[in-house]
Amino acid sequence: MAAKQSLGAGVSRFRNQGGNADLHRQTGLAIGAFATTLTTLSLSLMEWRGVTVTNVFIGNFFFVAALGLLITAQWELAVGNGFAYTVFSAFGLFYAGYAAIITPAFGVQAAYGNDTAEYNNALGFFVILWTVFVLVFFVASLPTNLVYILIFFFVDLGFMTVAASYFAKADGNLTAATALQITGGVFCFLAGLVGWYLTFHLLLKDSMIELPLGDTSRYFARRAKNE
Repeated sequence: MAAKQSLGAGVSRFRNQGGNADLHRQTGLAIGAFATTLTTLSLSLMEWRGVTVTNVFIGNFFFVAALGLLITAQWELAVGNGFAYTVFSAFGLFYAGYAAIITPAFGVQAAYGNDTAEYNNALGFFVILWTVFVLVFFVASLPTNLVYILIFFFVDLGFMTVAASYFAKADGNLTAATALQITGGVFCFLAGLVGWYLTFHLLLKDSMIELPLGDTSRYFARRAKNE
């Protein structure tokens, strides 16, 4: 029966995590993996302590974010949370795809040879299309709470500016590319911080304190009632 629930029903469950303490714990794993990976990536995008090469994070991308999110997504599907399943699966696949691009063994960058402009344009296409996907999540999250809304909002801005940085780099405008990359890193860092807040909320709500999420469902209550 759970598999037949719509994404709309999943949004309601995504908004009201809880009820059974054991059923929402897995969400903490997914959000924690997401926050850990995005925060470390954002530090590199902002070039903190001179770090600019992201290859050291490949393990995080494959085994923390991709694997953690995809495994958790199956639990969300099992309890009928279609929206969380879609979100976690999508981000897990994104991280796996991005990790494959920057893994030398896959030979993606090497396939472009010395044509760095084409490579950067292709990376820009990759990220900008994910910006559209995240925009859908942002709109769908509006009837949930402020925390989920802020995560998707900052991630979308981060993806958009990072994509723009790739296009600027392809055009040879390195100054603009660096500025856009750092700006994207700031947005991703903010998304990571909100993700950490949500992780604390999910893992502490049954034992210590329930942090507020800022419920926004009341603004959409009339539409939900009509459905």
